[in-house]
Amino acid sequence: MTETFVIVGGGLAGAKAAETLREDGFAGKIVLIAAEDELPYERPPLSKGYLLGSDPREGAYVHPREFYGEREIELLTGVAATAVDTAEHRVGLADGRDLNYDRLLIATGAQPRRPPIPGIDLDGVHTLRTLADSETLHATFERGGTVVVIGAGWIGCEVAAAARTLGAEVALVEQAATPLHAVLGPELGGWFGELHASHGVRVITGAGVERIAGDGRVQAVHVGDDAIECDAVIIGVGVAPDTKLGEAAGLEIDNGIVTDEHLRTSVPDVFAAGDVANAFHPYYGRRVRVEHWANALNQGPVAARSMLGGTEPYDKLPYFFTDQYDVGMEYIGLHGPDDRVVVRGSLTDTDFQVLWVDADDHVTAGMHVNQWDTIEEIERVIRAGEPVRG
Repeated sequence: MTETFVIVGGGLAGAKAAETLREDGFAGKIVLIAAEDELPYERPPLSKGYLLGSDPREGAYVHPREFYGEREIELLTGVAATAVDTAEHRVGLADGRDLNYDRLLIATGAQPRRPPIPGIDLDGVHTLRTLADSETLHATFERGGTVVVIGAGWIGCEVAAAARTLGAEVALVEQAATPLHAVLGPELGGWFGELHASHGVRVITGAGVERIAGDGRVQAVHVGDDAIECDAVIIGVGVAPDTKLGEAAGLEIDNGIVTDEHLRTSVPDVFAAGDVANAFHPYYGRRVRVEHWANALNQGPVAARSMLGGTEPYDKLPYFFTDQYDVGMEYIGLHGPDDRVVVRGSLTDTDFQVLWVDADDHVTAGMHVNQWDTIEEIERVIRAGEPVRG
């Protein structure tokens, strides 16, 4: 009897899993379910080249349309999976159809957080998660006016850079002491804050948003005693794993769908990958959930091979990159809050390295700014566990 493997999620992890199943010889039926009426696409262009208008829409697609037909991958777009019956091995779709599966991969990603700010539902308040969102923001920024970006994490900073590059006036509001404070710490976060300020962004830190004001449409953002008049607001306060389907399936949930190092969930024949997966990581000896492009790119194939009965663990180090103005940065590893920061070069430049070093003088993570031939060496140093002093 022909086996059927169902993949839920029209992002990078799901598409790469489908590709790997065929490449590794699976001859059964593959069904890839995408809730959006789009070909599966990856998300970095949404806050980078596509948002800026420098990259084509097609560049975001993981594969061209003909890829799926040529490999006999049944692609269902514009329909959401709404239920999973693990006892009957069945997935329910929003249009009333049921699909039987032998193995199921959940790669539903994450959804933008929407904090309970009064006025957040006004017209002109946006989030960024889809191609359509990116197109809306590009048009908004090109019109000029003033944009307030709430949240100075990676997405917030990239959106602020794009808005400023396209000619909008920008205010970047962050509750922490610096942009990127939670992920990079005060010294590096302050460097990124100065980068934005040098490009004309009004950087407001250590302050929360009290409300968004407007009569049907946004007119101002109230931060403390200050009212910032604006034409649009972008909410960039992070994302939450989209675990609804996993919860409906009775899977173990803890900051995402819990998996082992092979991306198997707590229920037989069900796997998870990408932003939604909180996977045990052999290198760190604990579960790690990562929301970055490389994680989806690499976990999809590992999940596919596990669906085929393979025993390959997922042990790649977390990796991230960003582009803001004329600055390109890559980060690899996972540092702790008490790690000390070692700067190689000068933070007065736009060309340097940073290492995070733990109490035993071992490098836990590293990043570079505009040094594109160094990330592999930083990874080697992390994995080697050699003491680094300085």
